[in-house]
Amino acid sequence: VQLQASGGGLVQAGGSLRLSCTISGRTFRGYTTGWFRQAPGKEREFVAAIRWNGGHTYIEEFGKGRFTISGDNAKSTVYLQMNSLLADDTAVYYCAAGQRVILSSIRSARAYDYWGQGTLVTVSS
Repeated sequence: VQLQASGGGLVQAGGSLRLSCTISGRTFRGYTTGWFRQAPGKEREFVAAIRWNGGHTYIEEFGKGRFTISGDNAKSTVYLQMNSLLADDTAVYYCAAGQRVILSSIRSARAYDYWGQGTLVTVSS
């Protein structure tokens, strides 16, 4: 199982980026795919998640109204659309997938079994 994250880059504050996470190796029906981020000197934190079954989405408070998570089953890809970016959004963004992620643990990195490499997002102010 491999997760490939891409789409990071340098953007000015107020700009937008779309991150992609392509999953290969197995079917991901029933899985939850999430995005986490880690800024320098800070702990990894939850950003957003989507359940392949039903398409339910979850966005952390700081991302509500700015971030959208979506999935394309045919492409086995999850997207994180980030708008109105702030300097505080600067971080390495990681995608992750888990088979048995219960709702109460959806924001916990330990609930996810598979991780992709990070993609760096830098927002200049």
